[in-house]
Amino acid sequence: MKNGILIRKAEPADGPLILSLIRELADYEKGLDQVDARPDMLASALFGERPRVFCNIAEYGGAPAGFAIWFYNFSTWRGRHGIYLEDLFVRPKFRGHGIGKALLADLARRAVAEGCPRLEWWVLNWNAPAIAFYKALGAEPMEDWTVFRLSGEALAQAAKE
Repeated sequence: MKNGILIRKAEPADGPLILSLIRELADYEKGLDQVDARPDMLASALFGERPRVFCNIAEYGGAPAGFAIWFYNFSTWRGRHGIYLEDLFVRPKFRGHGIGKALLADLARRAVAEGCPRLEWWVLNWNAPAIAFYKALGAEPMEDWTVFRLSGEALAQAAKE
């Protein structure tokens, strides 16, 4: 624990907390209506027999303050796994205490220790506070790349091709 901040691996009992944090993040990102994750889905993904996604919980003064959900990706060019940060969220009343930085530092330490050459994530273009925070840490936007997604009917149609 440093400066009242504890970063720990999520446990199965954290399921309701994790879903609550996901919903709070979605609300902040103006997408709460798109959340259809259920506790059983999260339990299976995070704590099943062979989890493929992981969650770190941040506590501040013993209270749940935020989380990071992440998984391993792979760089064909680098020939090694990296870490992809799916979600990073700190509850508004806990911001400004270094919790987001502590969550990122924890993942950066893991990446370095495991020989992962990259820690990557997306950020919404309108989220100026997050962009400023990430740039202050030395993160660089990948200006030459555009994110594409297949979902819904387009995904179903592509599967039929």
